[in-house]
Amino acid sequence: MKKISQLCVLLCAITPMAAFSVTPDQPASTNSAGKAPSLDALFGDSVVAKGKGVEVKRNDLDSTVVKMKSMYAARQIPAPADLESQALKNLVIQQLILSKATDADRNTGKTNFMERIAKVKKENGLTDEDFDKRLSAQFFGDETRAQWDKQQTDLLTIPVVLERELNVKITDDDVKKFYDDPANISAFEQPEMVRASHILLMTQDPETHQPLSADKKAAKKKQMEDILKQARSGADFGELAKKYSEDPGSKDKGGEYTFPRGQMMKEFEDTAFSLKTNEISDIIETSYGYHIIKLSEKIPAKKVDYDKVKEGIRDHLVQLELQKRLPAYTAKLVKDANIQIMDDKLKSTDFSVEAPKEEGSAPAPTPTPAK
Repeated sequence: MKKISQLCVLLCAITPMAAFSVTPDQPASTNSAGKAPSLDALFGDSVVAKGKGVEVKRNDLDSTVVKMKSMYAARQIPAPADLESQALKNLVIQQLILSKATDADRNTGKTNFMERIAKVKKENGLTDEDFDKRLSAQFFGDETRAQWDKQQTDLLTIPVVLERELNVKITDDDVKKFYDDPANISAFEQPEMVRASHILLMTQDPETHQPLSADKKAAKKKQMEDILKQARSGADFGELAKKYSEDPGSKDKGGEYTFPRGQMMKEFEDTAFSLKTNEISDIIETSYGYHIIKLSEKIPAKKVDYDKVKEGIRDHLVQLELQKRLPAYTAKLVKDANIQIMDDKLKSTDFSVEAPKEEGSAPAPTPTPAK
């Protein structure tokens, strides 16, 4: 299973892969919290919960709580009052599942992690140095790259362990039946899309995201006017993007993106969909700066081919089966581990995992560009 299962969201305080590219919709995120002193150095590291195959320490719990609070804040959702109990529950169940991991499970998790890193770098045109720099901005407190790598590998090992432990078997017939079911047809309808390239000259500082001065902005506008003349005079648009564009997520690919409606900023999207094939736009302005866009192709709406979605369907069906079987499995793990809570405030922590009330929607047919 190469994707982080939705199941892991129920169990783990996930630090997701950062959106490393600056696209025409959203800047790369940064860690505004800065680096904090080591919790070990300040308070020591007492044990909060322990049992057979489990030991949760105070610093691990506190770090998880901070990350979960950050995730809620990023989504503009109030954190629950029992957040610390939830974090403890996540860590305990995560450790219990990982205690069942075989060497083969861990090797699979590590392979999936390395493939995921390579995919992020390739899709965003990042060198190892670029990736490391942007990743370090996502770390909390004194978190290190080695700790982050281990956490991500563990998270990708969990669904591998569960699929084996719970003996989930999804056949090719199961996958094809789901694809052909009329009730699921909307899940595989690919909307109208465009394949377009753009050149961006930013009118905000790439580090602080503050607007440039009026003089610097005027200089960028004049430079873009010159680039537009070159493009309309027959210069290769992709080469111009590689030379001039300030969008690190696309410049090495000649500025190209393929996207449906609803993925990019409105000004950018409206212009791209209004162009004719091979037409180059006038200069448009977004909050990021000045763009020119060339439309390469309009892709009509269609049902996505089975071969392109069968792995996603399989993963989805596996997740549904795991979610059905998970409550009883985790209840047995917790009982057998004889968990002891050392912190009086957390003794009421409920380690049960509820089965989903609804099976949820079918998987998206194809990945779409990050906003």
